[in-house]
Amino acid sequence: MPTLGSMSSPRVFVTTLTIALVVALVGTFAPQAAARAFFVFGDSLVDNGNNNYLATTARADYPPYGIDYPTHRPTGRFSNGFNLPDIISEQMGSEPTLPILSPELTGQRLLVGANFASAGIGILNDTGIQFLFIIRIFQQFEFFQLYQQRLSALIGQAQAQELVNNALVLITLGGNDFVNNYFLTPFSARSRQFSIPDYSRYLISEYRKILMRLYELGARRVMVTGTGPLGCVPAELAMRSRNGECVPELQQAAQIFNPELIQMIQQLNSELGADVFVSANAFDMNMNFINSPQTYGFVTSKVACCGQGPYNGLGTCNPLSNLCPNRNTYVFWDAFHPSERANRLIVQQIMTGSNEYMNPMNLSTIMAMDSKT
Repeated sequence: MPTLGSMSSPRVFVTTLTIALVVALVGTFAPQAAARAFFVFGDSLVDNGNNNYLATTARADYPPYGIDYPTHRPTGRFSNGFNLPDIISEQMGSEPTLPILSPELTGQRLLVGANFASAGIGILNDTGIQFLFIIRIFQQFEFFQLYQQRLSALIGQAQAQELVNNALVLITLGGNDFVNNYFLTPFSARSRQFSIPDYSRYLISEYRKILMRLYELGARRVMVTGTGPLGCVPAELAMRSRNGECVPELQQAAQIFNPELIQMIQQLNSELGADVFVSANAFDMNMNFINSPQTYGFVTSKVACCGQGPYNGLGTCNPLSNLCPNRNTYVFWDAFHPSERANRLIVQQIMTGSNEYMNPMNLSTIMAMDSKT
């Protein structure tokens, strides 16, 4: 299991890059902090390209990824175009956050925030070991600390602290702990160690530590997404489904994990005496258009746009894969990830959804409340 210390080549690169970025800040005129910053942590659902800079197989820096991005080129996002953070930034009236490893993340661009996410990671450190060098969640937090040092050098420590405290934060974890750990092989180490309910409780206890660390690092307004319907993604349909139905074991796991996550968040907020953490019910958001794709203008919620094999769910999306002509009519872009259009529907619920989807409040309410303080 790789650790920060064992990531020799990527760490040398990252350390060198960090030094270069800090040096670049020396002598820079310190601008005033502008609009609300946005910080993103998590896995491939929200990775904006950090894995491009790492020696990992979990990457999306080749065609046809990015086919509908404004540049029509792959960016490292696991999408045909924009992903969740991009669309949330759009709704906030901000430019997209840059990956923390991007050499372009300097000067005033630091004020926009940063994306620390890395495809393949989970709540647990043993999740995603098959992907080699990825930025595990507590390593993402170490980069967040380095970012705050760079920000302090740019605008001063007091202003930097204010920017972080006032920022919006998104964290997306948990899916890989099931599909790329517990259910990865028929007799995985974790499935021999835990029943699904016990594993879920273990994940929640570890996730609580992660959220508290984020709070210690200054985050005061954090959206936490639950897992989507894990049994309905084309990869699982291809490997485990009978007649194209969502896989019951994975659906059960998500339906155990997600309510426990909401309960844990409510407890944390109660202990902190403030609504720091906001839960996003990604499961029900996705199930709406998985159950009734035509209602939302999709032709299918089972077949991925890009891929091969049954439901285009086997292997990776790559230049030789089947590729649908109209991505807007597919719920899934590849074997695991939503299309940009599906992501836009999810963000609509994040912005304006009822308590069924966003608890205790949606993002529009958060933005309205916080603009008055």
